[in-house]
Amino acid sequence: MYIAILGRQPALGMAELEHLYGATNTHWFSDQTATVKTDLLSIERLGGTQKAGRVVIELPASDWHRVSQKIVQAYVQAWSSVEGKITLGISAYGFNLDGREVQKTGIILKQKLKKNNVSLRLIPNTEAVLNTATAHHNKLGLSDNKVELIVIKGGNGKIIVAESTGSQNITALARRDQERPKRDAFVGMLPPKLAQMMVNMTVQGDSKPMRILDPFCGTGVILQEAALMNHAVYGTDLAEKMVKYSQANLEWLADTHHLTIDATVHGGDAMDTQWKMPIDAVVCESYLGQPFSAPPSPAKLDDVRKNCNYIISTFLKNIGTQIEPGTPLCIAIPAWKSTNNDFTHLPLVNQLETLGYAQYEFKNITPKELLYFREDQIVARELLVLVRK
Repeated sequence: MYIAILGRQPALGMAELEHLYGATNTHWFSDQTATVKTDLLSIERLGGTQKAGRVVIELPASDWHRVSQKIVQAYVQAWSSVEGKITLGISAYGFNLDGREVQKTGIILKQKLKKNNVSLRLIPNTEAVLNTATAHHNKLGLSDNKVELIVIKGGNGKIIVAESTGSQNITALARRDQERPKRDAFVGMLPPKLAQMMVNMTVQGDSKPMRILDPFCGTGVILQEAALMNHAVYGTDLAEKMVKYSQANLEWLADTHHLTIDATVHGGDAMDTQWKMPIDAVVCESYLGQPFSAPPSPAKLDDVRKNCNYIISTFLKNIGTQIEPGTPLCIAIPAWKSTNNDFTHLPLVNQLETLGYAQYEFKNITPKELLYFREDQIVARELLVLVRK
């Protein structure tokens, strides 16, 4: 069993895990973590998980002192004859602790191991939890001698100790976002980790590689993340400039990552294009309307909302005539935040059955939680996870 430390919006990470591994294998452990029953959980493909670990100890409800004693006892025994220096970090989630208390556990373990001539380098804790950047840059979880112990107190008080299997590769994510040759802030900057989540919300388990269509491909972020998961990718866009940008970015990805990418990219209006078959899944950020730095007036919002609703509804009708029943879709559509932090949604959200789609039934989250936004943003991305009826 694995434990996943979820990202800034945990419901999105949970949705990604549940779709990939199934509701019977995925459960909340705390409001920020989930347990996953699987033979292998690869954090490289997960956009909504900051850290992952293999569960090694499960304890009943207890205080940190007893947990600390159990950790020291277990790892003095496990590492008593290890060769080479061990690098250790410890993170404690859900405990009311400061960094010094967590650090003390590591110091006691280091002192006991020293008596057995085992050398241990301890990553200092300024807080109870090592941040993702610290874990990533110290390569914790990526080899037997670089270990992060992830200790989590669950919502029911029970405790899990896991050995990290890695943290989110923030360096690679930043490189794919910022070093692509073609970027365009005006059309929106879809984060690669959100693209990963969206692709994974159309995939289940270890299914075979698919041919994934993005009918609003823009600069190709979804295409590049799907290609990195070994899927064939198919992108279209109304703007010829965006078609060229996607092609250039996919060529860059293939060159820098030494990949052979099965890609088709060409011009096309999502409202009337006839796509080339087969299409196994549809993943896209649809038309989000104009950006706003402050909540728009009711009249302006009504105009933008009607326009977006028309474009996206027409697209859904068009693609629905071309894909097979059962085809999965994950589509980001706009929702607008008001001054009191409520959201205005598109009318089509309540008309999906009429348009020929069923919403995927998540067990651990509700559809209204599938909103990706930052506090200073007016236009949020609402994720529709659908199946063609």
